[in-house]
Amino acid sequence: MKRSIDFALLLYRLLIASLMLYHGLTKLLNYEHLKNAFPDPIGIGGNISLILTLFAEIGCSILIIAGLLTRLAAIPIIFGMTVTVFMVHAGDPFAAKELALLNMGLFTVLLISGAGSFSVDHYLFGKKKFVSRK
Repeated sequence: MKRSIDFALLLYRLLIASLMLYHGLTKLLNYEHLKNAFPDPIGIGGNISLILTLFAEIGCSILIIAGLLTRLAAIPIIFGMTVTVFMVHAGDPFAAKELALLNMGLFTVLLISGAGSFSVDHYLFGKKKFVSRK
């Protein structure tokens, strides 16, 4: 049973992070056009917002695919999707925020579950055993 869950987590990681990576790469390929038109929902400037989004969608996706610092890498993606849902598309119909909301949920599940055994995290950090003191 444990191996099947670990394999499912591997497939889950690869699927959602690859799709997010593709999403980020399309932004990177259109960087010149987007840098002057990207939303600035948190008041740091559109270009900086774009750079942080690229970091989350590309850099963190690569870490998640490898299973390296998986839980930590999920946080910027979740943050970006949360900003997209509740700030960028706040007044828009549900259809405009549906994909970001779905991604927010998918990466939140990964934050909770972790990468599983088929990951660099497991190889580097393994499963820590804690002994309770009585």
